[in-house]
Amino acid sequence: MIRFIWLMLVVLLIIPQSAKALTDDYVKVSSLDKENITLYAKKGGGMYKEFKIYFKGETYFRPFWMNVTNPTYAPKIFYEDINKDSMKELIITLTKGYGTGVLDEEVYVYRYTNGLIDELVDNPIAIIYKNVKTKLTTEKAEVKIGDKVTTVDTKSIEPSHLFEDIGFGGIIDYEVINKRLMVRVAGQITPAMFIGDIIIVYEHRDKMYQVKTIEYIPYNAEEKNPFYGPLEFISGAMK
Repeated sequence: MIRFIWLMLVVLLIIPQSAKALTDDYVKVSSLDKENITLYAKKGGGMYKEFKIYFKGETYFRPFWMNVTNPTYAPKIFYEDINKDSMKELIITLTKGYGTGVLDEEVYVYRYTNGLIDELVDNPIAIIYKNVKTKLTTEKAEVKIGDKVTTVDTKSIEPSHLFEDIGFGGIIDYEVINKRLMVRVAGQITPAMFIGDIIIVYEHRDKMYQVKTIEYIPYNAEEKNPFYGPLEFISGAMK
């Protein structure tokens, strides 16, 4: 009996110290102070890991999330009504990798119903494969969406540098612009050359976020690209 009481005393002394050590391992990564939303994570190996979300007094753990520790690419937090139901959604973007010609982001969307509930967001690469036709030759790069065909001259590029086709996925950049979830996916024709962006605007349909509009904007028409400043989207989706 005495031994049992002694063991219980030891356990009670150890557990609070371990819990405190666990808490001390977390660092503040991003916050939206006016909405009382904060992200914390553990830091190690150049990455933030084992996230927890403080959302208006509640805590949610996301142990498998990862984000680079470079503050330029800190997680972004949005709290906006992006599905037009008069209730705000929590949107968080994470950056898993970056570099010259590389930006790898992923997005998480939550609605609140007695707790944060995950919302599915359709993969932008899958959307592109379903909706965009491309062709790449030593003469031109061609992007076709619906009946609209856009071409870019490639005659000045060394043929041995060209890919077999236009590649997508090197740059995936999510934003919330004018209360709309959007993603920019760059089109690449050589290891060092991009020819423009596919811009996808999402809408909430059939219990998930699916493509509402999809547009290709060449790099020589950046003034029409909402990710570079203007908010008037050329398809009318931003109006």
